[in-house]
Amino acid sequence: MYSVGQTVLYGTNGVCNIAEITDRQIGKQLMQYYVLKPVYSKSSTLFVPTKNEQLVGRIRFVKSAKEIRDILSNLPVPGKWNNNKTERAEEFKGIITRGDCRELISLVRLIRSHEQMQIEHGRRLHISDERILREAEKMVCDEISTALDVSKDEALGMVMKGIH
Repeated sequence: MYSVGQTVLYGTNGVCNIAEITDRQIGKQLMQYYVLKPVYSKSSTLFVPTKNEQLVGRIRFVKSAKEIRDILSNLPVPGKWNNNKTERAEEFKGIITRGDCRELISLVRLIRSHEQMQIEHGRRLHISDERILREAEKMVCDEISTALDVSKDEALGMVMKGIH
């Protein structure tokens, strides 16, 4: 169980603070919720039922500064680009859903590398790849900027070049 005041990641919503744990009446049923306030979106509030294992399973703690530095000092090698759009989309969605920092960094680096190749050939990324890239960058940069207390731009630079 999570506690009020903890900083967590929640799916694609990024870094959130647990503002409170509250009971809400929905119809005839009284349910307990985590009230999450996204750090980088002040106007949002998320309600996650504490008894819904699938939704609560999407919550995880932000990695420590040491864990982030360890990942960034030994950047994962991006995988190989899959030219099959359908297979690629499924693979990318799986990475987004798992929300693993190392996998997200690898994904961002892979898509950015492919984007550069596309630009060199006078083309652009496919729109679905652009969307996944934005989502992956948001997720990983939110976590890195929170853990290391740096800007999102600095975090993206670290994703692409690492830290030494």
